[in-house]
Amino acid sequence: VQVVESGGGLVQSGGSLRISCVLSGLDFSRYDMSWDRRAPGKGLEWVSAIDKLGRDTYYADSVKGRFAISRDNDKNTLYLQMNSLNSEDTAQYYCAVRTEYTRSWSDSSDFGYWGQGTQVTVSS
Repeated sequence: VQVVESGGGLVQSGGSLRISCVLSGLDFSRYDMSWDRRAPGKGLEWVSAIDKLGRDTYYADSVKGRFAISRDNDKNTLYLQMNSLNSEDTAQYYCAVRTEYTRSWSDSSDFGYWGQGTQVTVSS
C-alpha cells in the first residue's frame, strides 16, 4: 500500500493551493479518507474527511468555509482545495486511509495507512 501526497509549496497569505493524494495497493473507492496536518512544534491536527463515495464531508472548525475536500475514485486521488490561507495553516499535510470504525472521523487511530506528507508554507 502506498499513500503519496503532492502539491504542497509556498503561498502568500490569502492565497490558494490544492494538494493531492494518490492511493495505490488498495481499492480506493472502498475507503473513507482524511487529511490531517502537523504544524511546527505542535501535535497532529485533523483537518477534513470524506466518505468512500464522496457524498459526505467533514471539516475542523479551523478550516470550515475555507477548505474543500474531494475525491476522484476513477483516478484513486484525494484532493484538498485550500483557500484564504493564513500563517496558521503552515504545516505538513498528511493523507490517511480509514481502516477502522471504532472511534470517529477525526480520530487518527481509525486511520491505518498514512503518507509521508506534503509541506504547505504560508508567508505573511
